[in-house]
Amino acid sequence: MKTPRNGKTRELDLTKRLRRIFILSFISVLLFIVIVTLVGLYFFLNSDVVTYEDVIKDGFWIIAVFILAGVLIGTVITAGISRLVLRPSWELLTGVRRLAQGDFSARMDLGGAYEMKELASNFNDLAKELENTEILRSDFINNFSHEFKTPIVSVKGLVELLKKSSLPEKKRAEYLHIIEEELDRVSDMATNILNLSKIENQTILTDVTEFNLSEQIRTCILLLEKKWSKKDIEFKLDFKEYRCRGNEDMLKQVWLNLLDNAIKFSFDKCTISADIQETEDHISVKISDNGETIPKEEFENIFNKFYQKDKKALSEGNGIGLSIVSHIVKLHQGAVGVESKDNLTTFTVTLKKDI
Repeated sequence: MKTPRNGKTRELDLTKRLRRIFILSFISVLLFIVIVTLVGLYFFLNSDVVTYEDVIKDGFWIIAVFILAGVLIGTVITAGISRLVLRPSWELLTGVRRLAQGDFSARMDLGGAYEMKELASNFNDLAKELENTEILRSDFINNFSHEFKTPIVSVKGLVELLKKSSLPEKKRAEYLHIIEEELDRVSDMATNILNLSKIENQTILTDVTEFNLSEQIRTCILLLEKKWSKKDIEFKLDFKEYRCRGNEDMLKQVWLNLLDNAIKFSFDKCTISADIQETEDHISVKISDNGETIPKEEFENIFNKFYQKDKKALSEGNGIGLSIVSHIVKLHQGAVGVESKDNLTTFTVTLKKDI
C-alpha cells in the first residue's frame, strides 16, 4: 500500500525532475558539441587550414581549443534552453507553492509562446478569484459575527435591567418589546441564512408551476402593510394580470425582499411603484422607490452577503435579502439589475417564460 505524499514531498520530486532535465540537457548539448567539434576537426585536417604536421606539432593546443570552444558554446546553448524551458517551470512551481501556502497575491508573467502566456493568464485569473473569495469569506465572518452578537448583547443588557425590582412598569413593558424585536431579528437572520445556504447549494430548480404573478406581488405588498403604513407610503401598481412559470415559494421571497428594501430605504410619504412587462420570451418586474441614490460603484456589492451601505441598513436588516434574490433569479435562468439616479432606485428582475 502506497503512503500518501504531502505537498512538500511532491514539490521535492518536481524539483529533482527539473534538475535532472537540466543536467540531461547540458550533457546532451555537450555531447552534440563534442561530436560537431570532432567532425569539424576532421574537415580541418582534410583542408589547407590545418595539416597533420600541425596536429603532431601542436596537437594538444588545437584539440584543447576545439574542446574549450565546444564547452563554451554548449554552456551558452544550455543556458538558453534552461531559460526558455526551465524558467517558466520554476516560476509556475513558485506561484503554485505561494497559492498552496495561502498567498493569493501571487501573479506570474511567463512570456514567450502563446501557450505560456495563456497559462500565466489562467493562473492569474485563478489567483485573483481565490483572493476575492478569501476577502468575501473574511468579510462574511466579520459581518456575521457583528450582526449576530449585537442583538444578543442588547438582550443581555435589557435582561439585567429587568431584574431590578424598582423598574417602572412602563419601562419594563418597553424593554420587553425591545427584547421581542431583537429576538425576532436574530430569528429572521437565522432563517435567512438557512434559506441562503439552501439556495446556494441548489443547482436544479424544482417544484416549477404556473401561477398568477400579479396576484403574488399584490399579496406580498399586503404582507408588508405594517411596515409601509408606518411611513405613510403609497403604492402604484401599473400592471394587468400576468402568469409566470417558476418556483412560486422562491419567487415570493424575491418580491418580499425587494419590496421590503424599497420600504426600508424610501422617504416617508412617498410612492413605491411596481410594473410588469412581457415580451415573447421574457417577463420583467420593476420595483421602484424614492430614496437615497445608490452610487454606481456599489451596484455589484449590494448583492453580496451581509453587504450594507450605511448605518440605516445596519439597524434595520442583515444584508442577506439581495443575495437571496440574486441566487433565486439565477436558479430561474434570469437576471436582476439595478438603476439609481436622482433619488429614484429601480430593481428589475427578468425571467424566462419557457422554464
